[in-house]
Amino acid sequence: MCTRRRQAQRSGKRSYTARHHTFFEMLGNFSFGDYFKRDAINFAWELLTGVFKLPKDKLTVTVYAEDDEAYDIWTKEIGVPAERVIRIGDNKGARYASDNFWMMGDTGPCGPCTEIFYDHGEHIWGGPPGSAEEDGDRYIEIWNNVFMQFNRDEAGVMHPLPKPSVDTGMGLERIAAVLQGVHSNYEIDLFQSLIKAAARVTSTTDLDSPSLKVLADHIRACSFLIADGVIPGNEGRGYVLRRIIRRAIRHGYKLGARAAFFHKMVADLVAEMGDAYPELKQGEQRITDILRLEEERFFETIENGMTILETELAEMAKHGNKVFNGETAFKLHDTFGFPLDLTADVCREREVSVDAAAFDAAMARQKEQARAAGKFKMSINLEYDGAATSFQGYETLETSAKVLALYKDGAAVEKLNEGELGVVVLDNTPFYAESGGQVGDQGLLKGLDGIFQVEDTLKIQASVFGHHGVLSTGSLNVGEAVQARVDLVARHRTMRHHSATHLMHKALREVLGSHVQQKGSLVDPDKTRFDFSHNAPVSADEIRRIEQIVNAEILENHPTQARVMDIESAQKTGAMMLFGEKYGDEVRVLDIGSSRELCGGTHVSRTGDIGLFKVVAESGVAAGVRRIEAATGDVALQLVQQQQALLADAASAFKAPASELAGKITQTLDQVKTLEKELARLKSKLASSQGDELAEQAVEIKGVKVLATVLESADANTLRETMDKLKDKLKTAAIVLASVNAGKVSVAAGVTADTLGKVKAGELVNFVAGQVGGKGGGKPDMAMAGGTDASKLPEALASVAGWVQDKLQ
Repeated sequence: MCTRRRQAQRSGKRSYTARHHTFFEMLGNFSFGDYFKRDAINFAWELLTGVFKLPKDKLTVTVYAEDDEAYDIWTKEIGVPAERVIRIGDNKGARYASDNFWMMGDTGPCGPCTEIFYDHGEHIWGGPPGSAEEDGDRYIEIWNNVFMQFNRDEAGVMHPLPKPSVDTGMGLERIAAVLQGVHSNYEIDLFQSLIKAAARVTSTTDLDSPSLKVLADHIRACSFLIADGVIPGNEGRGYVLRRIIRRAIRHGYKLGARAAFFHKMVADLVAEMGDAYPELKQGEQRITDILRLEEERFFETIENGMTILETELAEMAKHGNKVFNGETAFKLHDTFGFPLDLTADVCREREVSVDAAAFDAAMARQKEQARAAGKFKMSINLEYDGAATSFQGYETLETSAKVLALYKDGAAVEKLNEGELGVVVLDNTPFYAESGGQVGDQGLLKGLDGIFQVEDTLKIQASVFGHHGVLSTGSLNVGEAVQARVDLVARHRTMRHHSATHLMHKALREVLGSHVQQKGSLVDPDKTRFDFSHNAPVSADEIRRIEQIVNAEILENHPTQARVMDIESAQKTGAMMLFGEKYGDEVRVLDIGSSRELCGGTHVSRTGDIGLFKVVAESGVAAGVRRIEAATGDVALQLVQQQQALLADAASAFKAPASELAGKITQTLDQVKTLEKELARLKSKLASSQGDELAEQAVEIKGVKVLATVLESADANTLRETMDKLKDKLKTAAIVLASVNAGKVSVAAGVTADTLGKVKAGELVNFVAGQVGGKGGGKPDMAMAGGTDASKLPEALASVAGWVQDKLQ
């Protein structure tokens, strides 16, 4: 038997039963015309009763009601009593819609199933399959044989397959529970270890808590998804992963966790499953880091979100309301990152439903507002039903063409006049339309009486190119012949960047690891920008290695080869295919140096045409996603020349050769630090001397010395140090010191300990700061504030004595 991992399955049930999981392991064996029902049923029975030694009287069988062949094999050949072989008919509202009839879709291969159930005993509630109590946990399905016997056509007619097949499935967790003598999957050794790990990282002593089961289940699903190259995101598989992580965090939060904890379970999972799945061991650190980053981000918002959620639920409970407000659910989703199903999970525990319709309405309203606020390019919603555009841009950058359609302000027109913005559709074009991360071409269309400046090229439909721009001179008519000419400089720069992207992608995988997958790209005349899955910054040494690999491929000057073939043949070539990309029946396989990928973009003829490759920047754009930018050819040359000029200027400023510049900069920084320390010492000495002079300016009010004055050009540290000196000298005092630097006001307020009963520094500093356009805060004996209106400072300081006198009344 082989083991098949199943992830993010049965999301509706997940951990609400003893036998369903977000992730589960499926044991299976297959026959594609080699054997059929008799052998498959005998193999199943032999393994369960002969090898696993399960008691025969504990096993109950189901067959499709009309599958007499399977029924006879079970009852007459295997010897299962007829009362334990249950016929299940069409029970889902349509012909062949049955728990015991498998269909891939409305048409295609299909056939009956036979399932084997294990009876866990009378002490557990539930009845046999087909009974009113079948949803109980007494009878658990442990084996399923799908007999693919027919091909269903569009008319619903069943045609026997020439080679009927078998697909067997047996849940590893379920059979483990049976063999280990426990009822719930969560009682098997694997889950017990993970439940204890969950208890450890959440400091939970109640090992029966359902939340621990959720954590044990979810750490498996999340870790395997990440090991397979998925990272948390806002769409597709990434969004599924993010939702599972956040659900786990919510259950940890419920157990008292207030900081990242979930990632600490990865090591425990690897200890349990790493030998069977080496990719877990290999990716342990990466999995841990990605989970930790995602947790830290979510923990920043979960507390506020949970407060809103709990407050709303408490208010609902007072009034007996059982439907959670959909608008509030959307606010939790939009502001705090709570997926709807996470809110629904919390509500379900309180026997409350969520108003999904109101949630959907709020979501639709936000999308509509976003659409209204956004700027959409002119290709959106253009109505076109003419001939397709023939793309000639792989072979040539200039060609004759005919105008098939013109658009102005989104509507079809027969003519464009000078100065008008519009879209031109041609019967053939050398202009590449934006696709696969490569921007659209620019250039011009020259007609008999006018010139149309093409500023961008976008697809109106799959094979219809829209040339966007402005008619700079004359006029242009539908049906007119034009000369279409691509901007050579921009196209060649874009081609160099696109070809380098392929080489860089391969180099990234070579240097960082095979987990690197493209997550987005932008290729234009100025740069290539490439987003990829990786959980740590790319070091300077790694960047150098990437540059060396790419430039070595460029120097070898390999020819570029593009081949168009069917998708199956392309897969056999080993070409890299990007998850989430939509490929047609025919694809373009591109070989550039040692890189082989599917790509429809435009590229150089030989790698040497790229010229020079230089990484410009590297940064993080999301949890587990990095971004690298690079330049090629003359753009890279200009960059290097600019850097050389900056280096020369710096060397001149430091009066040192470029080779000694690093040491000179370090030396200068050390000198600056020394001078800063000396300046701080002198300021402290000045503060001490000023303290003596300023103390004499204090006035006494009801036994408290009050001082409010300006220290010229003092920084915050000087204000604080002077404040401490004055407190020591004045003994019983309320003091305000202020300074003005670059038009900004700094204020410090201090109160001695014996005066705190009536005067608080925080209140005093805000009294002054409020008059100079600012605010502040601090401790009762010392507080700081800032302000923006220096002109009001003298008046504010003059009012301090009166404010203190009022407080001392």
